[in-house]
Amino acid sequence: MDFFNKKKSLCIRGILYDLSRPLIMGILNATPDSFFDGGRYPDAGKVAARINQMRLEGADIIDVGGVSTRPGAGDVPEREEISRLAWVMEVIRGEHPDLVVSIDTCRPEVARIMAGEYGAAIINDISSGSAGYRMLETIARLQVPYVAMHMQGTPQTMQLDPQYDDVVNDIIRFFAEKTRIMRSMGIADIIIDPGFGFGKTVDHNYTLAARLEEFSMLEMPLLAGFSRKSMICRLLRVNPEKALTGTIALNAIAILKGVDILRVHDVREARETVQVVQHLKKMQALA
Repeated sequence: MDFFNKKKSLCIRGILYDLSRPLIMGILNATPDSFFDGGRYPDAGKVAARINQMRLEGADIIDVGGVSTRPGAGDVPEREEISRLAWVMEVIRGEHPDLVVSIDTCRPEVARIMAGEYGAAIINDISSGSAGYRMLETIARLQVPYVAMHMQGTPQTMQLDPQYDDVVNDIIRFFAEKTRIMRSMGIADIIIDPGFGFGKTVDHNYTLAARLEEFSMLEMPLLAGFSRKSMICRLLRVNPEKALTGTIALNAIAILKGVDILRVHDVREARETVQVVQHLKKMQALA
């Protein structure tokens, strides 16, 4: 269900991507401690194999992170984050120079180096620039699409006691103000992410999922990342390895509610979910 005049395209490297079909963003964590796949890709061969697999399964974008953002994660020095990302980007540049790469970082210098020197096409920032105002200035100079995510607190504090008057309305107001600032700075392509699991209780997360269509009023592409998160694990009483079924269910609901980009660990399953829901919507329109 679409409301208002929601933007249905995204400009990446001068190419207009049609969002009438949700895009799949595959996750590649170049970290030793991420909650699901940390430490799985320690060398160039494993990175190349994983990227090949995700591309064959239908990934439109690969999101590369050098710092874990799981609840309670420790800080990593900027130099270490750059080092973790740089060698992965070298592998990508050598094996897949046409690949659309998103960099998951909240540091402006990391964004500048990865986009300016290594060819990253998108910056994905869990802090929406709150970790440093220079991030927004950097994005405005780089003129790359920017994923602005909502997070209450920091990865170290966000799950201690998250509170909202109305989680959906509060986050919509947050984005309305943030995107007003971004637009005034000349940032053209903004993608909003409600931040499932980032400073929200399980009930907050499911309320957000149930009311995702309300974010259409912001008239910007919407990204959702449910993949194997604790909102699934706690409800189903499983660990992340057993959370794929719940992920698929939430991805399907999100597509029906207007999400434009799904950030996932399991690309094939997400692509098949998109195909099924898109066909359902087509048949519904013809009925």
